Amino acid sequence: MLARLLTVLLAFAALPAAAADSVIARLGEPGVHAIMRHALAPGFSDPPGFGVDVCATQRNLDARGRAQAQRAGDMLRAAGVAVDEVWSSQWCRCLDTAREMAIGDVAEVEALNSFFENRQDEPAQTKALKARLDAIPPERTVFLVTHQVNISAFLDVGTRSGDIVVFRFRDGAPEVLGQASVPLR
Repeated sequence: MLARLLTVLLAFAALPAAAADSVIARLGEPGVHAIMRHALAPGFSDPPGFGVDVCATQRNLDARGRAQAQRAGDMLRAAGVAVDEVWSSQWCRCLDTAREMAIGDVAEVEALNSFFENRQDEPAQTKALKARLDAIPPERTVFLVTHQVNISAFLDVGTRSGDIVVFRFRDGAPEVLGQASVPLR
């Protein structure tokens, strides 16, 4: 009985990794992109005195977050996925996530900046992001790193730190194709 239970548990434990691999592999399809919530940066929101150009005033990745970001890059490489562009929020935790992944040069994109503290910015930023994505030729793959509020507004899905959502964008609208979590370990 115990052996059977262990077999079932091991089978379920293998499912997320297999599912994550198949979701990540979709990035090789035309017109498919990925958006990731930055890796683990302990805390909530940003501290008083926040400055977008001063990392010391922000919530930043810790060692587990850096390792999580590196594992995300490893997942892409293991799946044989190459991206043409990497876009990131200007927040240090997003830039650091994108850089630790080591999947390409990182471009700072203001439309990916958090509007958690300024919810009135959401419609304009989401519209700007959609316009920018709509201009991408279907043969190019873009990987975006941003914040939970941005992903929720753009795709209407919830994410945890390190979650990657794979989507197709066409005719001004996103379609979620799958979601993968990058483990902390």
